[in-house]
Formats: sequence, structure tokens, C-alpha cells
Amino acid sequence: MTADPTMARIGEGVDLHHRQGKRDAARELFAQLWTDIGAEQGEPLHVCVLAHSMADVQDEVAEELAWDLKALAAAERITDEEIAQAGVPLSVTGLYPSLHLNVGECYRKLGDLDRARDHLQHARDTIGVLADDDYGRLIRTGLADLADRLRESGDR
Repeated sequence: MTADPTMARIGEGVDLHHRQGKRDAARELFAQLWTDIGAEQGEPLHVCVLAHSMADVQDEVAEELAWDLKALAAAERITDEEIAQAGVPLSVTGLYPSLHLNVGECYRKLGDLDRARDHLQHARDTIGVLADDDYGRLIRTGLADLADRLRESGDR
């Protein structure tokens, strides 16, 4: 369990969505948390993780992309010290593969294959920081799947 109460609440929302199948309840919790943290002016780690989680509960791809882009922008302001204090078991660079994977997938769904390929490459460039554990394998599988879908869409 994380030492950061906001991260713990975000984790509760993730659990609502991914384990309990309560997508709407997760979206409501995330919306309240977004207000509580001060939206994009909040602590960068909170903004990043919350926006990344909020993206997963959107109904429209354009909205999902908007949230993932907020997460990606916030990641650039996070320090490793902030991550360590929050009890997150990754470095800042460990956030990027998943962020770029999700942004790339959104762009693919929207038909912007060039941007999708760019984000796939950014994710590939940073994937080496992830361990060969369940999370690392999940992201690597996601990257392979995105690459396959892009090839099916006429990728070079």
C-alpha cells in the first residue's frame, strides 16, 4: 500500500474499474479527485497518475486521448524524489512506456497513424527501464499489439 493518501484513493478508483467492473463509479471518484488535487495545477505525480487512470474510463477516444496527453505533460514535471516519497515502485522514466503506449493507441483509433507510430517509438525507446515482471510484460505485450495493429493499418 502506498504512503500517499491521494495515490491510495486513485488506487481505489483503479480497483473499482479494473477489478470490480464499476467504470462509472471509478469515473465519479476520479472526477472528485481531480477537483481535490487542483486539476492540472496539482502535484505532477497526482496529475499524471490520475489523468492516466481517468483516460481509461472515458467513452470517447478523443476524451481518452485528452486525458492521456495531460498525463504525459505532467510526467515531464515529476521527479524521482516525488515518486519515491509517494511509495511508487517506478522511476519517472518507468512511467513513459505506458503513457506513450496509451497515447499511441488513441492516435491509432483516431486514424492518425503517424502520431501513433511516433508514440510507439517513444514507448519502445523507454521500455528497457521496466523489469521483466507482470507490469513490464503487460506493457511489452501492449506495445507488440499496437505494432501489429499499425502494421494491419498499413504501417511500413
